[in-house]
Parts: sequence; structure tokens; C-alpha cells
Amino acid sequence: MLFKNISILNESFEIEENMYVGIDGEKITYISKEAPKRGFGRVYDGTGKLLMSGFVNTHAHSPMALMRGYGENMALQDWLNKKIFPFEAKLTGDAVYWATMLAMAESVRFGIVSTTDMYYFSEDMVRAIAESGTKNNLSRSITCFDDSELWELESAKEMKSLFETYHNAEGGRIKVDMSIHAEYTSTSKIVRQMAEYTFSIGANMHVHLSETQSEHEECKARHGMTPAAYFNRLGLFDTPTTAAHCVWIEGEDFEILKEKGVTVASNPVSNMKLASGVCNVPKLLDMGINVSLGTDSVASNNSLNYIEEMKYFATAAKERVKDPTAVTPKQALRAATSSGAQSQGRSDTGVLARGKKADLIVLDISGPHMHPVHSLINNLVYSASGSDVVLTMADGKILYENGKYFTIDLERAVYETERAAKKILQAL
Repeated sequence: MLFKNISILNESFEIEENMYVGIDGEKITYISKEAPKRGFGRVYDGTGKLLMSGFVNTHAHSPMALMRGYGENMALQDWLNKKIFPFEAKLTGDAVYWATMLAMAESVRFGIVSTTDMYYFSEDMVRAIAESGTKNNLSRSITCFDDSELWELESAKEMKSLFETYHNAEGGRIKVDMSIHAEYTSTSKIVRQMAEYTFSIGANMHVHLSETQSEHEECKARHGMTPAAYFNRLGLFDTPTTAAHCVWIEGEDFEILKEKGVTVASNPVSNMKLASGVCNVPKLLDMGINVSLGTDSVASNNSLNYIEEMKYFATAAKERVKDPTAVTPKQALRAATSSGAQSQGRSDTGVLARGKKADLIVLDISGPHMHPVHSLINNLVYSASGSDVVLTMADGKILYENGKYFTIDLERAVYETERAAKKILQAL
């Protein structure tokens, strides 16, 4: 496939206009202002459009699409204990499959090519992800509230089987990470054993960290240290880790995350909607910590509109430190793409460059809200809309284009998810 006469966001996060970009199989093989001398198959006229690397959503719970709009205007613990946990207790594999499929449809509609997911009913999620053509770092989250050993837990057995069966499946589109849900939902024994196992198999770790003030302060009361210090002491950060939220990290936490190479997945919309706070992204970036972007679940967001998330990421940070120069548009775009790919351990994607995977999206930049163009970079972060995404591809395969889904039966996914949600509500 050849894109012609198209603007691009290049690997330096600069705009180049009137470009030609050629795709061979799964990879980008040609980028130039000159037309190629050979054919690339289909030719896509990019007049009035922008081609860029697809978005990487580094913290999500995709099956919670079932709970969109369920339990609003509630404090986090009330929301979890009174609404979410009782609903999740009634989940079935079929419900999780269809909700994941719906989430993948919403993802590609908004330009998300890869997601870092944390949930359970993992094999049903794998099936939906594989069929949708998207990419995913999937983890079966571990919780433990008693004195059990790790391998006594059914969840741990599922986690191990998932890794051994599906890690790097679908040509590497699916990767399996390990996951401790959070400090307050696990024991020190389980965390230490998970850390040792994860390190031994060379897997990535995905964890909730200092999402709320109560979580953060109660950990200090229990262990005499912050959640970041606690996890670090137990060895959890000895493997590549994506730590979601990090709203309340303090003091030496920043140095720990930097030293251990932890990626912080910031989730500004969910954090503000649940009144959890705003992550100190400017300080993280100033220290050279890798910061990526996540949506969290649509139960707390309530959408996967990633361009909206990117705008909140930049603007919330400015308010957090009372500095309008904090978090530039380029930093926001980097967090949404290459930093996310780095967190997932995907060195072959995340930027538009020769030799990288063709995980790309096209945005229509001809609309009135995108003009005048003093800086297209600024417009992408502050003016664009999720609906501007008109094409999404992963590994060179088009998944979505102009309202059409090529790998997902959207009508069925909507119907089945609605039916599953109603069935669960009737059982509550």
C-alpha cells in the first residue's frame, strides 16, 4: 500500500508535508517526498490527511465495557464495592469475549492499535483480540487476601498457563505480562513470589500504584513506606514494569521509578472523574521517567477516545503544577505513541519510520476545527477529535476505514454486549 500526498508525523515528532509512505507486508519500507519507482499496490490519496503512528493505550480493563455508565457520581471505594465488584462476580467468559470485542472496535475507531490490559477470563479476551487484529499486552491480575502461597492460587495457575500458551502469539501481536493488582489487594508473600517468577521468565509487570490518597497513606501505615518503596523492596520492579496512575507518589518514589526504569501510565480522565487527583507528569518527564498514556476502563472514563485523553494529559498537568508551559504537545504525542510502545516492550513500533511495523492511523485534518494551521502539532493535541481518525492499521492490515470494520462484526458485538449486560443486571 502506498500513501501519497499525505502529511506525516515523523519519528522526531515533526510534521512533513506531501509525503509518500510505502507499506510492504507488515512494515514501513518507503518514506520520501519523491514518488517511488516501483508499485506498492493500493494507492491512498492523502490530500487533507495526516499519517502517524497508532496510539498505544497502556492501562485498560477492556471487558469493563460492560459497565460503561454503570455506577456514576460515586466515590471510588463505594463505586467498586457497591457496583463494580458485585457486577463482576456475575461475569461469564462469553460476556467478557463480546465486551472485549466491543472495546477493540472502539479502540480502532479512535486510533488505538495496541492496549495493555489487566483482567481475567483471559482466554476469552485472547480470542477477541486475536480475531480483531489488534495488539495487546494482556495480564491475568493476581489478588490475594490470605496466607496462601502463589501457586496455591487458581488465578496464578491461570496466569502461568496464559503465559506459556499465548505469549508472543499471533505473530507477536499478543504478549502476556504478569500483574499484581495493587498493594492493598495482595500480601507481601505473594508480591515477592510474583516478582521472583516474573524475573525468572523475563516477563513484564503491570500494577496499580498510588492511585488514591487513601491507598497511598494506608500502605504507609501498614508497611512504614510508600507503595513504590514497598514494591521495590520486594523486587517487583526488577523486571520491566508499567505502573498505572502514580497520582500520589512522593519523595524518593520518583528516584525509585527512575532507577528501576518503571513506566508510569497516566490516566488523567479516569483519575479526575473519580476525583483521585492528577499525576505530577511534569516532574516525571523532567526526571527522564518514561510516561505513557492510558484510558483505564470505560466504566470510569467513559470512553476510549484517545485524542481526548491526550488533551487532558497535557492540560491537567499544566493545572497540577500551575504552569502553562508544562507538558508540550510533542511530549503528549510521544506519551501516546512511542513511550507506550516502549512500555510494552515493542521496539519495532511506536514511530513512523522505515523498518518499523505499519501500526498506523490516518486523521482527516481538513475540518474547520483544524484550521487555521499555525502549528499542526498543536492542533493534533488541542483541537483534533477522536472522530477525525479515518483509518487504523496494525501490522500493515487495515482494521478500520471510514466507518467500516474489517475484522469485527460491530452490530453483533453491540448486540451481544448489551444482552450480556442485561443478563448480569437481572441476576444481581
